[in-house]
Amino acid sequence: MNAFTPRILFASLVSLLLAFLPPQAVAQSKTLLRISTPAVPQDWHAKMWNVFKESLDAGAPGEFEVQIYLNSSLFKQAAEPAALARGNLELSTVSAADLSRQVPYFSVFTAGYVLRDVPHQQKVFNGPIGEEGFKQVSERMGIKVLATAYLGTRQLVLREPRNIKTPADLKGIKLRMPASKEWLFLGESLGATATPLSFGEVYMGLKTGTIDAQDNPLPTVRAARFYEVSKQVVLTGHLVDALFIAISQKTWDSLKPAQQMKVQQAAQAAARFNNDNRLQEEKQILDFLKQQGLSINTPDINAFRQQVNSAYKASDIAKSWPAGLLERIQAVH
Repeated sequence: MNAFTPRILFASLVSLLLAFLPPQAVAQSKTLLRISTPAVPQDWHAKMWNVFKESLDAGAPGEFEVQIYLNSSLFKQAAEPAALARGNLELSTVSAADLSRQVPYFSVFTAGYVLRDVPHQQKVFNGPIGEEGFKQVSERMGIKVLATAYLGTRQLVLREPRNIKTPADLKGIKLRMPASKEWLFLGESLGATATPLSFGEVYMGLKTGTIDAQDNPLPTVRAARFYEVSKQVVLTGHLVDALFIAISQKTWDSLKPAQQMKVQQAAQAAARFNNDNRLQEEKQILDFLKQQGLSINTPDINAFRQQVNSAYKASDIAKSWPAGLLERIQAVH
């Protein structure tokens, strides 16, 4: 036997083993970033993660391996904040409601008519108010917020047309809301009878009359085809909602400063992409809904705002808000 045969065989075996190892095991220098989101592929909140990946690959070539898991295929939606906190997941999006469970500071952002519009939302979260809140999230939850993505402005959609001008006109209307005390309180504060129902049951609920109305951003109304079982949109604009692009604090702390900067920049690029496209879609969607036969009505917004604000100020929910926070938010222009 040739003296070099064992060496050749050994080298061949090593090459064969490397071929079957996952990329992250071979390229030890790459940092694995897994992203879990409940968003479906056609949603801007899913597409923005592609922008994150592309931006990070361009800014830090060869340093990261970004894996995107849509449709809650890696972690269920409710499990993502805990997974981030434990360091079992690198990146995801979290809501104000998610954060408020451990950081009462964010409870104010689950209330109606706190944020006026998207520019107001972005100024609040990108300024000192957001910085203070995100610092608490980092310290108490082990989650680092990187950017604020616009989720949409919630409007009322009714299965049968009604003359809705003030909150009094919603009396007796069974308004579907998610099954939490915060969401149900918001529905009641609008003047309706808040009815808990899972999102997956809303379509049939509208079709059969189990509920009279639901509230969601209009892109969701189109995506879920609620317009097929509805006849009216009432533009209450009662909640300008957000999602926060977040990374596990453990993952963040493991990165070099230069890598942190690149990840932050990629998250901000993703948020801008989402915000621009979602706003554009909202501008165009009213025409689509009109074409589907829905009437579009604008009520007395001041009447709704005054009633909702009064309801919250007298509630136990507002007692958890830091003193002066609501006034500081309203003073941002």
